[in-house]
Amino acid sequence: MKATAIIVAGGSGERFGGETPKQYQLVAGRPLLSWTVSRFEQAVSIDRIVIVAGEDFLLYVNNHVVNPYGFSKVAKIVPGGATRGESVKRGIDSLPMSTPYVAIHDGVRPLVKPADIDAVVAEAQKHRAAILAAPVTDTVKRAKDGLILATLDRRNLFLAQTPQAFQYDLIKEAYQKGNQEGLEGTDDAVMVEAIGFMVTLVPATGPNPKLTRPEDLEYITMILERENRG
Repeated sequence: MKATAIIVAGGSGERFGGETPKQYQLVAGRPLLSWTVSRFEQAVSIDRIVIVAGEDFLLYVNNHVVNPYGFSKVAKIVPGGATRGESVKRGIDSLPMSTPYVAIHDGVRPLVKPADIDAVVAEAQKHRAAILAAPVTDTVKRAKDGLILATLDRRNLFLAQTPQAFQYDLIKEAYQKGNQEGLEGTDDAVMVEAIGFMVTLVPATGPNPKLTRPEDLEYITMILERENRG
């Protein structure tokens, strides 16, 4: 069974700055979001893509992100909510109950490898919940008021990324219960963890940064241009 990708691109990009939301910034000649969608178009584990976008950008996404690049897997574009969690829930709720698995991804992570997408979906099919993550390579300190309290064992520390893939009924239940309890998780796995379910980690095999600051854009542009040169 294959999965439906929910690509979350509803943010305003206020921290990034500028009038154009960061997911629509031109990178290597095209909107950044189109590069993200292309990775899921290539992933063999994905048979359908749902894009969640801000209400003011639904037509833009259709005309400038989807149509020019002939993405055959994009099934619908749905309006997002005020927060990432609300946008994800709207994406989940837009799917039929017969959906077997979903892979949720940040629209501003355009470098994810299709093979990593497939690996996360494969683990979710085995264990019902899996996320892409990167091992921590720096020494991590726990501190308070500018003073170090402890040095943490980095062998047990990972940086959560996306995609995060789940059996559909599991993630739907997790978001429903989370909303009832007022939980706003920083990622989707938090919602599943909150109902007592264990989530599997899948190590990323390549760079998968999230565009947050202007300097991130320089790095992402460099990688995409290098890929285009072959």
